[in-house]
Amino acid sequence: MGELIMSAPVAGLTSKNRIAPEDVVMLRRDVFADGVVTRGEAEALFALDQTAQDKCAAWAPFFVEAVTDYIVHQEKPSGYISQDNADWLVRTISRDGMVDSRTELELLVHVLEKARSTPSKLCVYALEQVAHAVIDGKGPLMLGGALVPGLIAKAEVELLRRILYAHGGDGNIAVTRGEAEVLFRINEHTAQAKNDPSWNDLFVKAIANFVMCSAGYEAPTRDVALRQESFLEHAEPAIGGFFSRMVSGSLAGIIEAYRSPDDIEAEWEAKNRAAEALARRAETIDAGEAKWLVEHIGGDRPLYENERALLTLIKHASPEIHPALRPLLEKVA
Repeated sequence: MGELIMSAPVAGLTSKNRIAPEDVVMLRRDVFADGVVTRGEAEALFALDQTAQDKCAAWAPFFVEAVTDYIVHQEKPSGYISQDNADWLVRTISRDGMVDSRTELELLVHVLEKARSTPSKLCVYALEQVAHAVIDGKGPLMLGGALVPGLIAKAEVELLRRILYAHGGDGNIAVTRGEAEVLFRINEHTAQAKNDPSWNDLFVKAIANFVMCSAGYEAPTRDVALRQESFLEHAEPAIGGFFSRMVSGSLAGIIEAYRSPDDIEAEWEAKNRAAEALARRAETIDAGEAKWLVEHIGGDRPLYENERALLTLIKHASPEIHPALRPLLEKVA
């Protein structure tokens, strides 16, 4: 951070090491007095968050709201996070590549949720915070010792889902390769654990969305592709039982979601038509995408069950199969 310019009340809070409810009321009045949150004010709030050891419950929501307002709305154009602002946020909340606190992690996710468009690396950085906790047992998610390294529980899946949903704004229609890379890394390190079933659901749908959109297939937007719904009643008899064990929705229902726009997608169609067309033209099918998938799933080891479900989905839903993928798809019925 640069040199901090603090008002007298904010400077006073820094010295007393405690933020009480009345202090938050004062800060809300002081920071939002002119309707504008400046970078200096945002950096002063970061200083308070890092130095005050005793913070009341009202502090975290105020801190997240105020800094999000600066990053998302005060910098022009409103709603679009520049690479410079994304870099500033990562530098400010990071310690050795990890977010420093739960409050700052919530800030990162909230910024992604409120922005219309963000650099893709910011979403990947947010996903990596979950990976740090799940794989290495490090980072703010581990505070309190509630997580078990090597296992992904429902809370972490829902955080991943929030991040992926949030990044689905303008120009971020499909799951990106960087996001898919993080999900594959998590899967590789948790495949032998008793993960929450919602992980398989998210993994299969997200990777399918990336692969199929990268192949030029008109898959649904990520908010439609990743939503949680039950398709069990539509299960195809031959494979529905297997697939329903792996994910919360059966193969038949998910394929239908990829083939036929529903009411949710129809609402987004006008907004996203141009961006989807550009994305499909930019990411046409090539050997590179097929090679990427083979490298992540191939090898001598047996397929993980959620990888088998993913390949089954691609095999049944994709209108075209790249020749490089055929040996891999032959491993599934």
